[in-house]
Amino acid sequence: MRILREVHERDGYPVNWPDEPAAWLSDGPLLGSWVAELDGGLVGHVRLAQSGAGDVAPRLWSERTAVLSRLFVAPRARGHGIGALLIGRAVEEARRRGLHPVLDVVASDTAAAALYERLGWELMATVDQQWGPARTVAIRCYAAPA
Repeated sequence: MRILREVHERDGYPVNWPDEPAAWLSDGPLLGSWVAELDGGLVGHVRLAQSGAGDVAPRLWSERTAVLSRLFVAPRARGHGIGALLIGRAVEEARRRGLHPVLDVVASDTAAAALYERLGWELMATVDQQWGPARTVAIRCYAAPA
């Protein structure tokens, strides 16, 4: 939770800090989750799940999907390719299950969008999503390369 808190304070991810961060990492229909270590310490996390009610990208893709989410890397560990390794592991698991990986990312998170695009993820759409009665957030929806 310490790393997630660091990422939230530095980058604003997750946008809404969860009441129960540990539960937030594993809520919903989980297919798998992975962590990364560097120099013996935990530095990153990603999960793969079946789509949930708030996921937009799965509705835009015509095949069976799995949603990549909860990706974060400790600020001190960036620049080592850890995010790409975590994404690659989740993509590998999705494909092993015969699913196509997709994800949603807040449009204002330009660093995350740049990472996905460098890795060949295809932007399917940018849509507005209601995150409460008075808050609309632009969401970029991506699909993994074929």
